[in-house]
Amino acid sequence: MPHGRGRLVLHLRDAPDGSSLLCGLVASTGVAGRPEAYFRVPDERLWAGRWGLDVDAFDYADYVRAALAAGRTGNGVFGAKLMWGTLDRVVDGLAMVHPELAGADGALLRRAFGRTAFVHLRREDVLAQAVSWLRAEQTHLWYVGDTAANREPPRYDADGIDDLLRTIDAHQAAWDEWFAAYEVEPHRVRYEDLAADPVGVTRGILDVLGLDLPAGTTIRPRHRRQADDLNAEWISRHRAGVTLPTSPTAEA
Repeated sequence: MPHGRGRLVLHLRDAPDGSSLLCGLVASTGVAGRPEAYFRVPDERLWAGRWGLDVDAFDYADYVRAALAAGRTGNGVFGAKLMWGTLDRVVDGLAMVHPELAGADGALLRRAFGRTAFVHLRREDVLAQAVSWLRAEQTHLWYVGDTAANREPPRYDADGIDDLLRTIDAHQAAWDEWFAAYEVEPHRVRYEDLAADPVGVTRGILDVLGLDLPAGTTIRPRHRRQADDLNAEWISRHRAGVTLPTSPTAEA
């Protein structure tokens, strides 16, 4: 993607640590957009209020324009975090703006965002992902330092972990089907590689997009990972019990 032209849309999986980590790293480059969960339905009223829109009755075209302004860097590249449940909301909203393209997801996204590229973040250890996700949902703590989080102590829930394992599996299969249906070849990132070498993975994304890191810019994470000994304890407890088999689509 040449400098100053087109826009970047990021798909970041439902992994609390990974999505926050990658968003911060990408934003720190100053050239690959400022990705946030602009299109997550529970967050829409919050964003709309920040952008001066009517939180109860905003026009979706106005909302998208405001998101573009908020998530775009000076070279014209836009970044956003999309999860599987988010995509339907985006294309349904865009279909109201461009009804002639309803049902054509790829064309709708290109009409709204220009040329698009997807970075697909995937975690091989899906049990660790499910544990992080459950803990984040219970505490509303999606990254270390999240001031919106409540401080109720998390509780081990084997059934909740199983439910999320099924959800992760279903979402991964759905994304793979969507990529195939619209002939999208995403740039794939393993969470494990991101955690081990965040700077190297971020530079790899810039290379794929044809973007250069500005001289003097430091790639740095915005948030620290929140996985700790409690996560490890829950993983061990779950592995010691009866766990659900994982389908091939949930494994890299």
